[in-house]
Amino acid sequence: MKNKNIFITGGAGFISSALIERLIDDNKITVYDNFTRDTLSNSSFAKHPNLKVVKGDVLDYVGLESAMKGADVVVHAAAILGIDNVVQNPVLTMRVNMLGSAYCLEAAKNNGVKDRYIDFSTSEVFGPMAFRVNEDMQTIAGSAGEGRWTYAVSKMAGEHLAHAYFKQFKLPVVTVRPFNVYGPGQTMEGAMHMFIKKALQNEDITIHGDGAQIRAWCYVDDFIDCLMQCIENPAAVGSSFNIGNARAVITILGLAQTVCRTLGSTSKINHVPPLSADIAIRIPSVDKSEEILGFKAKVDLEEGIQNTAKWMQEQITNKSIAL
Repeated sequence: MKNKNIFITGGAGFISSALIERLIDDNKITVYDNFTRDTLSNSSFAKHPNLKVVKGDVLDYVGLESAMKGADVVVHAAAILGIDNVVQNPVLTMRVNMLGSAYCLEAAKNNGVKDRYIDFSTSEVFGPMAFRVNEDMQTIAGSAGEGRWTYAVSKMAGEHLAHAYFKQFKLPVVTVRPFNVYGPGQTMEGAMHMFIKKALQNEDITIHGDGAQIRAWCYVDDFIDCLMQCIENPAAVGSSFNIGNARAVITILGLAQTVCRTLGSTSKINHVPPLSADIAIRIPSVDKSEEILGFKAKVDLEEGIQNTAKWMQEQITNKSIAL
């Protein structure tokens, strides 16, 4: 993709920064973010002449619509996420993830976005037992009032609205459902990030619950490969795609043990009670993304851990970002 104007909400975040790195040399990119999380500022492309940064909030419709003018592609990645944040800030989570999505869709329609609108949803829409789930399977809201599901419900609402804009206004929507993306540049909370950080410093690793929860882990470069297809491939429009690595499957306890073994760490693994309702299993079916987009994850778990640890060790040594 070349010579496009790309607008990214939440553009300072981990996945967005990886996407920007892939696109910045050949396209004009506008980042719209309130910088709650910031991978962008310390990146190698932070001062790239093709990059424009607008500090703003997705709940500010006027500012959002104005900043989006001239965009060919919109990637809506802004959201409140992370289980701690969601449980502690349920109202803000619902407002940002639902109203922010509504504002972004309306701004895209009013600005005449023609090429693509990427809607970031979540694998959590499949509920607590997500075993080889495909895109057509039933989504599950979870019990009302349980903090864990505030995020899933808010993202599912955004996904429904995005596809309503596709059907009613022909906005070229594609929804992506990430399954546990990790890798260099990740600065937010999460099991992989915390396990590697602790292991590198030989500090105790804490697991919430018994660690029997099962996850499939997707390295960020693989995720971006598929995301690029969602942006560029005409066959993607109007669809939702699970993006993950169905080969890199392991329990949370097994992940902690694998991180320690791979990195030669002496960290001890401790268990504490879970923070909220948890997801027992989360493994995607990626048949649709393979059949339509030709996507197949390439990076296996140990290679991804090593790559992430190398990046993280550099950050710890240089103290260039707050991990």
